Amino acid sequence: HQGALARPSKPTLKPERPFFSSGPTAKFPGWSLDKLQTESLGRSHRSSVGKARLKYAIDLSRELLGVPDDYLVGIMPASDTGALECAMWTMLGAGPATVAAWESFGNVWIQDAVKQLKLPDLQVLDAPYGEIPDLNSIPQENDVVFTWNGTTSGARIPNTDWLAPGRKGITINDATSAVFAQEMDWAKLDATTYSWQKVMGSEAQHGMLILSPKAVERIESYDPEWPLPKLFRLKKGGKINTAIFEGATINTPSMLATEDYIAALEWAKSIGGLPAMIERANANAKVLTDWIEATPYVRNMVDDPAKRTNTGVCFVFQGEWFDSLSEDEQAALPGKIYKMLEAEGVGYDFNGYRDAPPSLRIWCGGTVESEDIARLIPWIEWAFAELQK
Repeated sequence: HQGALARPSKPTLKPERPFFSSGPTAKFPGWSLDKLQTESLGRSHRSSVGKARLKYAIDLSRELLGVPDDYLVGIMPASDTGALECAMWTMLGAGPATVAAWESFGNVWIQDAVKQLKLPDLQVLDAPYGEIPDLNSIPQENDVVFTWNGTTSGARIPNTDWLAPGRKGITINDATSAVFAQEMDWAKLDATTYSWQKVMGSEAQHGMLILSPKAVERIESYDPEWPLPKLFRLKKGGKINTAIFEGATINTPSMLATEDYIAALEWAKSIGGLPAMIERANANAKVLTDWIEATPYVRNMVDDPAKRTNTGVCFVFQGEWFDSLSEDEQAALPGKIYKMLEAEGVGYDFNGYRDAPPSLRIWCGGTVESEDIARLIPWIEWAFAELQK
């Protein structure tokens, strides 16, 4: 009986960096403004200096992520949303398509396919928070849009076995909360997108679009029936505009944001690159997941361990005392805990996503330190006990 448990005393140790937001995420350890190079600031992004820095950001991204040499990597406007919707608007409609979703952002892509593009031959697959739909039901000739890692549910695909090698359809992968924390199966991915502000903790508003040769062929051979805004136009004279993938962005980028992204990439490279980033995320998630497993009044939103993320870990409350609350009180509990800890300066921006079930979501990506997560946990326990008084 939880009421009979000894109430934890108020902790004294606080996280050194209480930043647990799922995007923009924590800056890398040791970040400061003086880490940013400034020679590109006040210069045109089309100048030799500007283009070189944009190209360097592209090249470092390719190197760290192990992107195949024959894939294109480009900087896009409007964050992951701009990059992902560019892929949808330029490639879908050539044949049957599936959009699979299991949380809020994936559901936006469903709405795009249904209400905006009005795709005639469309399969929609969705699942509640914490679950993943039956991806094996997707025909291999279908184009497919999916989210590798559910940013607001903490559920990720356990593998890519459901994508056959050499499948006819193209795959459009929203990888924004997975890339730099989980291995991408590049051979099965045709368009992959992410944002600078997610796993790398960089400044927002710019996204990345990574295209396979198969995606390039689709773009060059297919003209969709709907109009394309300038920000989505990847072709020039009927061919892919390769300049976009060499630092000549479609519209004006922020060079300050670019320098911040470069600083984060250089930090990641300095600690051992992608393997080190994955290792850090795994270690962070283990600290939190071990506590969730050992604590009777919380549970991971994702029941299946194989589908649990190592980035935005989401958990909900349960147990005798929780069950005694009204539905409104249950819904309000995570927010009350979050506000208590924000007021104490021990944890910022870790309330569950507004459309998700009432929950807490703690970012565990590689820019966060395990020790800070370990220090946050006793504060959650304290707040939970305080609210039972």
